[in-house]
Amino acid sequence: MSVSASERHSIPGFLPLIGRSWWVLLVYGILGVIFGLFALARPLAAATAMVWAIGVLALAEGVVSLFAAFSGKVAVSKGWVLLYAVLSILFGIMAVVNPVSTAGALLLFLAAWLVFAGIYRIIFAIRVRQEIKGEWLIALSGLLSIALGALFVISPLTGLVVTAWWIGAGALIYGVLQIIAAFKLRALK
Repeated sequence: MSVSASERHSIPGFLPLIGRSWWVLLVYGILGVIFGLFALARPLAAATAMVWAIGVLALAEGVVSLFAAFSGKVAVSKGWVLLYAVLSILFGIMAVVNPVSTAGALLLFLAAWLVFAGIYRIIFAIRVRQEIKGEWLIALSGLLSIALGALFVISPLTGLVVTAWWIGAGALIYGVLQIIAAFKLRALK
């Protein structure tokens, strides 16, 4: 349910409350910009840090799932929860102990997916060519997907750098937008 402008003004303290929290968005924005610049300047270090952080999260989730499996209060069978917990813990240990190798393995999975997705798009484009116009764009996206997947297989290091750059650019844009939003909220104070 959305609140109209007139309703917002009738809620006592609504605008000042939002205006006082502007600094939270500013902090998120600054962190986003810092990480984005770091990822663009040092993509391998950024990729390693991301995999390490994901590993820590996987470890935490695995441990929590393990406790949940033995608590008896799970929505799925204990076997599935235990399997998930063990796999999460194993992945987390691998990612924390050797984040570079884990990043390389994840990149190879991404490469395989890109190749299969590209083949699917080409087949799809061929099958729908009588039904739609511009099917060649779908086929082209398939070829580009295959080329990117092949690049990741041929040169995983380059693929890792490119992926870190994409994430860095996204974080940089996110950070700038958060900073802009923070100052707009500050004006509501």
